[in-house]
Amino acid sequence: MNIYVGNLPYDFTEEELRDMFNQFGDVANVKIILDKVSGRSKGFGFVEMVEKSEGKDAIQVLDQSAVRGRNVRVHVARPKNGRQHRPKTRRSKDDQPEGIEIQAAPKQGPKKEDAAIG
Repeated sequence: MNIYVGNLPYDFTEEELRDMFNQFGDVANVKIILDKVSGRSKGFGFVEMVEKSEGKDAIQVLDQSAVRGRNVRVHVARPKNGRQHRPKTRRSKDDQPEGIEIQAAPKQGPKKEDAAIG
């Protein structure tokens, strides 16, 4: 079971995160996400637990628990490819709802500020 852990202290280590979850069962993998540029923690990570029931227990106990003065958020991780992105598309004139007419903006000549001073 893959578990998301958010709102971690920025100096929290992967070893500390593993220790936090080891009390509930076998931890297969731990990863704290780092900023690519600075190399510092982004304040969240993932824990993979071997047994689903142990992961559920960990989530129930640890969610909103205080870790160095921060209430951590712990829940089942969503798959990375499960994110839904809305495509950025432009509507054509034919895609407009009925009853709405689109008019082009009137063209304007050069402004006084743009005119050459002679």
